[in-house]
Amino acid sequence: MQKIKKSFSVLFIISSVLLCFSCRSIRQPDSVPEALNYSDEDIVHNEIERINKFLETEPVRALWRASLLGRQEVIDKCIENIEVRLDAAVEDKNYLSAKNYYKSLKAVKPEWKSQKYTYNQLESLASGDIPGSGKNTKAPAKISDCMKAAVTVWVDRGVKVKNGAGYADIVIGSGFFIDERGYIVTNYHVIDSMVNPKYEGYSRLYIKLSDDNITKIPAKVIGYDSLLDLALLKVEITPDYVLNLGSSSDLEIGDKISAIGTPVGLEGTLTSGIVSSFDRKLLALGNVFQIDAAVNSGNSGGPLIDSNLKVQAIVFAGLLQLQGLNFAIPVEYLKQELIYLYGRGEIIHPWIACFGNTKREAGKKLGLEVQYVLPGGSGFMSGLVAGDVITSLDGKKITTLDDFNFLMMAYETETILECKYISAGGEEKKCLVYLERRPEHPSLTVFDSDLITSSFIPLFGMKLIPSSTTNKNSYRIEKIIPGSSADEMSFSENDSVTVNGVAVDQKSEVIITSLSTKRKKKAFLDVVINLGASFDSPYYF
Repeated sequence: MQKIKKSFSVLFIISSVLLCFSCRSIRQPDSVPEALNYSDEDIVHNEIERINKFLETEPVRALWRASLLGRQEVIDKCIENIEVRLDAAVEDKNYLSAKNYYKSLKAVKPEWKSQKYTYNQLESLASGDIPGSGKNTKAPAKISDCMKAAVTVWVDRGVKVKNGAGYADIVIGSGFFIDERGYIVTNYHVIDSMVNPKYEGYSRLYIKLSDDNITKIPAKVIGYDSLLDLALLKVEITPDYVLNLGSSSDLEIGDKISAIGTPVGLEGTLTSGIVSSFDRKLLALGNVFQIDAAVNSGNSGGPLIDSNLKVQAIVFAGLLQLQGLNFAIPVEYLKQELIYLYGRGEIIHPWIACFGNTKREAGKKLGLEVQYVLPGGSGFMSGLVAGDVITSLDGKKITTLDDFNFLMMAYETETILECKYISAGGEEKKCLVYLERRPEHPSLTVFDSDLITSSFIPLFGMKLIPSSTTNKNSYRIEKIIPGSSADEMSFSENDSVTVNGVAVDQKSEVIITSLSTKRKKKAFLDVVINLGASFDSPYYF
C-alpha cells in the first residue's frame, strides 16, 4: 500500500527567519511567448515554414497550427498528409492512431468524412479484444470465488545491503484477474522497478495464486500509468475465476464494500467496511474513494468489491498511522483507459496547459473556469484566457473540473478537439485545442516558463503586480484564488508582499517561496511566510 506523503497544496509555518534558499534564487525567464500576429506577413511566412516542419514528425500539430493560421491552402495540404497517414494506420491495424487522425480531421473540417470507414468502426476495431470487455464465463458466484480471482504480486529485486548485512529486497502487492486469458490489474507503484528507467537494479515479476503461496508464476507488464497508479499484467495461465468490472454509479456513501489482498504478506485476506467519500483529490487526475475497510502494506492493487461481487475500485493508498483512512481508485478510470493500457504500454496523459477549477454560482456548477494559461501552450495558442469557462469538449458537456479530467482520459496526445466556452466577457465561443503531452512536473514547467507575477497563480493562488520601481521583488496582490494556499493563509487583494526567494526541492518535489508581508486580515503585522506548492496538482488540465 502506498503511503500518502503530502497533499497537492503545501502550507509552511509562519516564521520570522528567512528560509535558506540553497536550490534556486529568484529569477525570471528570458522571454515569455506572445500570441502570434497573423497580420504580419513575416510571421505568417515563418509559421508556414514551421508547419511544414511539423508535417514530417507531428502532422496533427501541423494541422492544428494551420487551422489557427487560417490559410486554406495550408490546411488542405495538412489534411491530405493526415489522410494518407490514416489509411496507412488502418492498413497496419494501428487503430488507436487511426482514431486520433480521424477525430482531428473531423474537428478541423466537420464536413470531412472517409469513404472507407466511420469513426465508430475504428473505435470498435481498436477495442475489439481489450481485456475485460468480452463475455465472462468465470464470474464468481460467491465471495470465496472472488478470493480465488485475486493474486499476490511479487517483485523480486535481489538483495539489498543494510548495516553490512544482506536482505531480500521484495515488493509485495495485490492484483486480480479481469480476463480469462490471464490479464491482471494492479498498481503501478507495485511494479515500478520493472518499467521505471531510473531504476537500474535487478527486478523480476511474479504472481502467486491465493490457494498456492509457494509457486511463483512469471508475469510481464503489458501497460502502466504512473499518474493514475494503474498497471496491466499478463500471465500464461487460465484463472479459475475472473472478476467483473462494476460501475461506481451503483454506489452511495455508506454502502458496504470489501477489500481483497495480501496485507503484510498474508495471502487471501478479506476485510470489509463502507465507502466514506467519493471526492478525495490524492491523485494528479480525478478523485479517489475514501474507505474505512482495513488495508495495510501489501493490499496495493487489490480489488474493492461491492455486494454484487463486482470490482468498484482498486486499493492504492492509506494513512498507515491512522485507522480507517484508506483510499481506492474508482473502476471507471480503469475502464476509461484499459484500451491504452492494452494497446500502448505506457500511458502518456494529455493536457492543454491550463489551470483552473469548477465554476460555481448560486449552488450550480457551470463549467470549468480557466484561472491560468501557460504562455505558448495549447490553450494559449487556441485563444483561451483567464476567466473563460469551458462548457463542452468534443461535443460532450463539461460542468466540472472532474468532468474534463475524466473525459481527457479517453483521448491521447496529438489529437485535436473542439472546445466550447463562455468568454470572460460572457460570449459563447469555440476553439480548437491540441492535446499536448502533460509534463511530469506541471508546476515546475510553469515556474520555469512564466514570470513570477503570473506563475504564482497556479503555484500559490495569488496574482501579483509590481509595486515598486526601486525594489523589483516588491509586489501587490491583484487577485486571490479561493481555496488556494494564499487564501488559506489569509492573504487578501491589495496586500503587499516582498518575494525573498524561491527554492525548488527536488527530493520532496515542492517549490517553496518566502514572502515578507503585511496582511490586512492579520492587522498588518510584519511577518515572513513560507508557502509551498507540489510539483503536480489535480487542477492542471
